[in-house]
Amino acid sequence: MIVLGIDPGTATTGYGVVARAGDGAVSLLECGVVRTEPSSPLPLRLRTIFEGVVEVLERTRPDVVAVESAFYAKNARTALVLGHARGAILLAATLRDLRLAEYAPAEVENAVAGTGRATKEQVQFMVKQLLRLKDVPRPEDAADAVAVALTHCFAAALPTVAPPRPPRPPRRPRKHDNPMQGLAG
Repeated sequence: MIVLGIDPGTATTGYGVVARAGDGAVSLLECGVVRTEPSSPLPLRLRTIFEGVVEVLERTRPDVVAVESAFYAKNARTALVLGHARGAILLAATLRDLRLAEYAPAEVENAVAGTGRATKEQVQFMVKQLLRLKDVPRPEDAADAVAVALTHCFAAALPTVAPPRPPRPPRRPRKHDNPMQGLAG
């Protein structure tokens, strides 16, 4: 399975492509960033992100795209603009009929570093360790995207368990269920 992980951003969108073998072994195929021109208007930046993601999709041909979901930003404008970038990414994958998965930042931190409150440095260190790399992937946005891809690899490796069935409602007593019925003379 080949997973393209994406860390959305309007200035820099990171991507990481990770392969997961049948035995669960993971390896980094490539990583990098799509950069936009900071002085460009938002529509042009979104176009750059869309076209950059399309180019990565065509080159790497992933089975699934894993995207870090939006976080709650203190600044509403920041969250809104990030949502636009995510929309361009989701559209690029959807137009190619690719499966999509979304993971909250805390889910990524938990899957890669073992705690949902891990620092960026802890996540980057674990990415390096898990993939047996000499150095942490650079730039930082690429390393974050590799962590998103690893999160999907690990989530896909977990066995799925059917949710427990709800308890049956109590059976209503029937006339013939009463052992005392018919005994009175």
